[in-house]
Amino acid sequence: MAERPATVQPISIDGPAGMLEGLAAAPQAFDGRRAAIVCHPHPLHGGTMHNKVAHTVARVFEEMGIATVRFNFRGVGASAGVFDDGTGETTDARAACDWAQVTWGVSELWLAGFSFGAYVAARLSAESRSPLPVTQLVSVAPPVRRFLAEGWTNPRCPWLIVQGTADDLVDVNDVRRWAEAQDPPPDLVVLEGVGHYFHGRLHELKDVLRGRLAS
Repeated sequence: MAERPATVQPISIDGPAGMLEGLAAAPQAFDGRRAAIVCHPHPLHGGTMHNKVAHTVARVFEEMGIATVRFNFRGVGASAGVFDDGTGETTDARAACDWAQVTWGVSELWLAGFSFGAYVAARLSAESRSPLPVTQLVSVAPPVRRFLAEGWTNPRCPWLIVQGTADDLVDVNDVRRWAEAQDPPPDLVVLEGVGHYFHGRLHELKDVLRGRLAS
C-alpha cells in the first residue's frame, strides 16, 4: 500500500461562481492516471472539506495511489459565491474535476461524497452534458430522498454505497429500497450500528473502501 503523502497542498480552483478553496494531494505512488474528487456534506449545516468522513475517504484513496482533491463548495470557507441547493455545487465539483485533469493530466476520475456531497457527486457522475471520464462513484450516507425529488439518471460507472443502520438523518431502509431499484444496482455495504457521522467507526469505513475498491 502506498504511503500517505507528507503534505497536502492548498489550491485555488477557478469555479463558475468565483475561486474555490481546495486541498490537493498526489501520493508517492501516483501514476498520473487516476484522481478522486471528494465532496463534503451540507454547507448550511457545517459541512466543509475538513469534515472527518470526507478526509477519511480521501486518505484511503491516497493510500491506494490515487491523487485527491477536496474543496469547499461555493460560500464555504474562502470559496466565493452562495449556496445553490446542489445545482451550483455540481458545477463546482465539475470545476474541481477540470482542475485535476489539467493539473495532473489524469485519464480517469473517481467521484466521492458524504451526505449532501454524495448527492452532488452522484448527480455529476450521471450528467450527459460533456460527460467526464468517471470510472468509480463512492457514496457515503447518500440522501436518497433528495435524489428522488430531483429525478435521477443512473451513473455509467461502478458504484459503491456505504450506509449505517443507526443513521438518524438517512434511513437505511430507504437506501436499501432505492439501491435495489437501480439498474444495475450499486454495491451496497450496510454497517450495523453506525450513525450518520461514523463517530468511533471511521475504521470500518476505511476497511470497506479498501476491501471493495483495492482491485
